[in-house]
Amino acid sequence: MVIDKNECVKLIRENGEFLVLSHEHPDGDTLGCAFALCEILKILGKKRAFLCSDEVTADFSYMTEGFSADEVKNPFVIAVDVADLKLLGNIAEEYKDKIDLCIDHHMSNTFYAKNNFVEDRAAACEIIYELAVLMGVELNQYIRNCIYTGISTDTGCFRYQNVTPSVFRVAAELMEQGVDSKKINKLMFETKSKSSLRLEMIARETLEYHFDGKCAIITVTQDMYKKSGSNEHECYPITALPRQIEGVLVGAVIKEKKDGSFGISVRTEDGIDAAEICARLGGGGHKGAAGSSFRETYEEGKQKLLDSIKISLDGISK
Repeated sequence: MVIDKNECVKLIRENGEFLVLSHEHPDGDTLGCAFALCEILKILGKKRAFLCSDEVTADFSYMTEGFSADEVKNPFVIAVDVADLKLLGNIAEEYKDKIDLCIDHHMSNTFYAKNNFVEDRAAACEIIYELAVLMGVELNQYIRNCIYTGISTDTGCFRYQNVTPSVFRVAAELMEQGVDSKKINKLMFETKSKSSLRLEMIARETLEYHFDGKCAIITVTQDMYKKSGSNEHECYPITALPRQIEGVLVGAVIKEKKDGSFGISVRTEDGIDAAEICARLGGGGHKGAAGSSFRETYEEGKQKLLDSIKISLDGISK
């Protein structure tokens, strides 16, 4: 069922115990949503717990260290920033029929929950902010930091094409309320571990161009993680690299997973829909940023990706 924000608030007010789910390989938006929502629920006098299939990395410790879960027995389950059930990772099967509410900003959402509140926003944290305001919750510094993290990371520190006047207004309101934006921006965008830098240097060597330089692809393998001492989380900043190259309209990163399958991250310039490119491959996302995966061989999967990219590039040349 598709619901609006008033019905979303009603569901939250009607229930007393909650379990909040984030997607696998958690990023700033899904974590910002989850921990901000958990704090909002606490302020409302409700019990809440958090669950993610993957470990939350140390760079988000300012959120995890400020959270202590309650014991919940029969919780109302909310998934935040999760467009598809499969993105829950290895807990997807356990919760496939148990998700009561999905709060999301991906228009490729599969509406897998019993109730789905989905709006096209720059970040899901923007929605959480508006829900808090609607419920009359006074934001504390912890909530502000969580929400700002989601907004800043999902917009590339307000550089991506998904940025809107609305998201600037929310960020400005958070800054007026005292959010520690300088610290968060420094940590998220201007701090690299030595291992992540080594991974980036190795990955750059795989760069290849297609379609007269309009497309650039970088590949990251499990062997690269071992050589650099890095991990999949530290691969996230690399997803933006190919699109940053002059003349590139579609940038893609192919990432080998531990089970031998591959993930694809696509970033595009205005006029090319990344979600359409990935939808042809069984994935989805936003116009400027989307993803998919494949289990074929690397060469087979890359060729399908290139075929899909070609369709979109041909579309803008007509």
